[in-house]
Amino acid sequence: MITYILFGTGIILLIKGADYLVDGSSSLAKKFKVPTIVIGLTIVAFGTSMPELVVNIASAIRNSGDIAFGNIVGSNIVNILLILGISGIIGSLKVQSSTVWKEIPFSLLAVIVLVVFANAHVLDKLNFNSILKFEGIVLVLFFIIFLYYVFGLARKNKLKLDDKKIEIKKYSGGIIFLMIIGGLIALYFGGKWTVDGAILIARAFGLSEYFIGLTIVAVGTSLPELVTSIVAAIKKQNDLAVGNIVGSNIFNIFWILGLTAIINPIVIPVSANIDLLVLLVATVLLFVFMFLGKRHELDRWQGIMFVIMYVVYVVYLTGRG
Repeated sequence: MITYILFGTGIILLIKGADYLVDGSSSLAKKFKVPTIVIGLTIVAFGTSMPELVVNIASAIRNSGDIAFGNIVGSNIVNILLILGISGIIGSLKVQSSTVWKEIPFSLLAVIVLVVFANAHVLDKLNFNSILKFEGIVLVLFFIIFLYYVFGLARKNKLKLDDKKIEIKKYSGGIIFLMIIGGLIALYFGGKWTVDGAILIARAFGLSEYFIGLTIVAVGTSLPELVTSIVAAIKKQNDLAVGNIVGSNIFNIFWILGLTAIINPIVIPVSANIDLLVLLVATVLLFVFMFLGKRHELDRWQGIMFVIMYVVYVVYLTGRG
């Protein structure tokens, strides 16, 4: 029982810690007159990926690469098949042309690069799959290129981000300090307890740490994206609903997994190739769906198909263990 409480509390602390850190940091940036669009593209974007980042860093330090890799691959699959699927069922999602032709292909590139790196052992003549430190550096370099592209769009005003769509509350200096410090503390303990709890649960049920990372941890750390996209879909903010997911998937692979591998090279289970294939198919389908039916739109039937695919995938994972 204590193990489940530890794990559940860890997930809650990760989510609330990210919220407090984002709100406090955004308010602080606003005090220094940082433009709202810059806050949205940096603090808010990084904030929704904080749970995955903290869990992966904690996993790297604990030398639990299985949880780290499973968390990223699982989170990206959850983001497309489950979260975008549910968002699409709530209401058809119209997507900007730049997202269709640039951001989605960039997220597809991230998956392809990950697949290549995960199977580079064939060329390196190693008897195991891995993401090495050098490959982690390459992933982070790709992430820097992505950031350069995003800020380039912002400078040219091609990103339709209205200041009114990003609400930033103003707090006093003392409250900001408490929110940032409290958020960091919550993230630290949340990451530690989530990883520790996941390891204990895996051992108790005779499951692999990779399986726990791919399922329970992945869903838990994707809750910020789930809430953001569903609320955006309800409010008809389609660009935010889809952009949040696509951006998160790029962040997860290029930034978080890259940084994790730099801290500690990741040994990957052989079975991970099947999960990478599922992620690759899901990402390709997301791109293809933009041209089926209504152009540049995720229809309800496509959202239903995504959710069914995720249910089938989870059933398969349960059987695989």
